[in-house]
Amino acid sequence: MNKRLIVLYIVVLGSVELYSQLSLNRIFTDYMVLQRNEPVTIWGEGKPGSEVEVVFAKTMVKTQVAADATWSLKLPAQHTNLTGQQLRVYSGNEEILLENILVGDVWLCLGQSNMEWPLSQEKHFKQEQKKVKQPLLRFYNPNFTGKSVYGVHYSDSLLNRLSQDQFYHRTEWEQSNLKSAAKMSAVGYYFGSKIIKEQKIPIGLINLAIGGAPIETFIDKNALLKSDQFSAKVEGNWLNNESLPKWIRERGDQNVGNVEVIYKDSSGPNHAYKPGFAFDSGIKSLTKFPIKGILWYQGESNAQEPERVEEYKELQRLMLSDFRMHWNSPDLPFYYVQLSSIDTLHYKGQLWPEFRNEQRKFIRETSNTGMAVCSDIGSKNDVHPRDKKNVGERLAKWALKEVYKMNIIPSGPMVKSVEYKSGALHLYFDYVGEGLTAYGNELTGFSIDSQSSVDAKIKGNKVVIEVKEKPTYVYYGWQPFSKGNLFNEEGLPASTFRLKVE
Repeated sequence: MNKRLIVLYIVVLGSVELYSQLSLNRIFTDYMVLQRNEPVTIWGEGKPGSEVEVVFAKTMVKTQVAADATWSLKLPAQHTNLTGQQLRVYSGNEEILLENILVGDVWLCLGQSNMEWPLSQEKHFKQEQKKVKQPLLRFYNPNFTGKSVYGVHYSDSLLNRLSQDQFYHRTEWEQSNLKSAAKMSAVGYYFGSKIIKEQKIPIGLINLAIGGAPIETFIDKNALLKSDQFSAKVEGNWLNNESLPKWIRERGDQNVGNVEVIYKDSSGPNHAYKPGFAFDSGIKSLTKFPIKGILWYQGESNAQEPERVEEYKELQRLMLSDFRMHWNSPDLPFYYVQLSSIDTLHYKGQLWPEFRNEQRKFIRETSNTGMAVCSDIGSKNDVHPRDKKNVGERLAKWALKEVYKMNIIPSGPMVKSVEYKSGALHLYFDYVGEGLTAYGNELTGFSIDSQSSVDAKIKGNKVVIEVKEKPTYVYYGWQPFSKGNLFNEEGLPASTFRLKVE
């Protein structure tokens, strides 16, 4: 029996006649995880007018196939289930059977190459191999058209797959084992593993990250079009649109330049970096499928021009607001990674301090968000730091604190305010935990002019900087490759910041 697509043939007077067809959306396969405590929409195609019946966990729901051959129904909310169950879909004499379905929490992984980065190339993979067999950890990890193809024009076969229904390649849910985990997002893997270790619940991870992708591709183009601030991003051919990052337009032109005649679309040829394309190709259909939250590691492609840095916070806010609207979840958790540290010898990282500061401000201004600071584990000359274990586990701390209500400190010191008095700056922080520390070393990374360092001391739960006169700003970690060494006793680093001295 073909579990994905069953076509029955009836022999009538010696001829073969197509009788009917029943199918499920591609997200539904063996080994998947369904979101607990939420009604789950199941949808697919069938023969118009025929009845479809879905049975799962002693629950049966029916519907009728619409005239356009589509059908959709909702399973009632399910409690956590660690034992694999069957999901059956019936229509007439046809049946689709899915095996080993768990009920737990589903997290969507989005971003560019640092989220895409596979476990097999991660710093701790050799030691982790002994732990990857985890029946409660499941992955939906499709490849995408054009993956790892840079600097050349796409072949005809690639160009033909740059459509919304073929861009993300059809795949299956997989249990975590050496083969499946090795190609999965390392950040996602470590996040899920940490949640399972602490909560003992099934975790499903859907990975739609795209190497090099700008934030614009993950945003619904309709949301961009309706935005007074960002509507210009979807005007005309995106390859020539100067309101988009220059770097991604150059990469796009290398791959699909001069193919407008094929697509006959004024918005320009399809590509992974085109505004709205990743949303239309993958995220949009998933908005029917309930999830627990979103993990986000993106920004490098939007951090190379001042205009792109300045707008990023509001662009990310638009994306998150639109996601929450599409999932009908105004409090949908969103946990993201602050850009790490990098030197400027091999990468244009001059604007990263400003970018990290904008990311810091986002968490202050947006509810149900959390930021993993990773400036202490950056790679000086590589935009892809190999330590993803700490990244994933720092994201998990936010979820464990905010979603799973564990009594932990989810973040390193986050500057709260600065006060000038008696010839000194007094800096106060949230997430101090058991206390501030530089681990016995001289405290570094502070400045009042963004260039030269100043002496700073930890005094109790604050940092004090003696100054000759009141400065306009105080800075911390304001180098592309941060020199800051302020942590809390929980081992989590402080965020880069620039704060006005009032």
